[in-house]
Amino acid sequence: MESIRLGITRDFLNAEHKLGFGDIGLDALAADKRIQYEFLPDYGPELPPEVADKFDMLLVLAPKISTTTLSGGQRLALVARFGVGYDNVDVSACTQSGIILTITPTGVRRPVAVSALALLLALSHRLPIKDRLTREGRWNEKLNHMGVGLTGRTLGLIGFGNIGREILRVAAPLEMHPLVFDPYVSPEMAKSCGVELLSLEALLERSDFICICCALTAETHHLLNSQRLALMKPTAYLINVARGPIVDQTALTLLLSERRIAGAALDVFEKEPIDVNDPLLKLDNVILSPHAICWTDELFRGIGQSACQSVLDVATGRFPQDVVNRDVLNQESLKQKLSRFAAIPR
Repeated sequence: MESIRLGITRDFLNAEHKLGFGDIGLDALAADKRIQYEFLPDYGPELPPEVADKFDMLLVLAPKISTTTLSGGQRLALVARFGVGYDNVDVSACTQSGIILTITPTGVRRPVAVSALALLLALSHRLPIKDRLTREGRWNEKLNHMGVGLTGRTLGLIGFGNIGREILRVAAPLEMHPLVFDPYVSPEMAKSCGVELLSLEALLERSDFICICCALTAETHHLLNSQRLALMKPTAYLINVARGPIVDQTALTLLLSERRIAGAALDVFEKEPIDVNDPLLKLDNVILSPHAICWTDELFRGIGQSACQSVLDVATGRFPQDVVNRDVLNQESLKQKLSRFAAIPR
């Protein structure tokens, strides 16, 4: 029987060659006996052209899918990105090659929003320094590290898409005043959500806590440069759960080292992994996480189920949800691929 081949990038496996993220929903694929999946060899940071010729679909974590990757053949129909960021995938190359690119916003929405809230609470309660005081026998210094109450404080959200709206929902009981910068949000939508829509500069000037939750694009690269970071209040905190290059990390490091803002919490960095000698690591007013603050069983189960559903949809000849490059859906080459899958006996 003809099969539909799915390649899964090697970085899903740990050193023991087992799924490092636990249950990601691969069992759901067993319901369709036509789908045969296998883990790719470790090709390094970029997948080679041969994968586009050998597989009908790819489930991708970190490796790059470039124009070179997609030059290997016309077989590939789907790149299912495990997560919401897709800066490692050449979207236009996918579209030109008749390949659907999907992401998993449903799976990440609540876990990422909760992780942003966790960082906000840790900053406001000065959790890192209080942990150190306790461990180092400095109990009597606790009066020197008063926290910041959140009721009535201003929360600025840079980006008000899937994640930004969920952050607003989970933070609602804290009774903070929400501000939003997002050029793609209409005043009508902002009003319906109960948020104040501002320019980026105004948001930076007014916010007590600023959370970055927008996508990394050419437009948002170094969106927070040295000039804009300088607009923040001396008492303000910055949280980044999106992508590192949205912030000029050198400028932020200087700002933090000179105590021109109160602190920051960063789950992402300009270059990952961050260099062990990076000066950011020496600062005591920043909380750092290795791009894993939202890693929970809930997150990976939700992402996996969403990504596997995209595979199942395409395998039955249907358009999946959460397509990034929707222009590809009108291409005849893609429709032919989907028709072939649908015609394979189940």
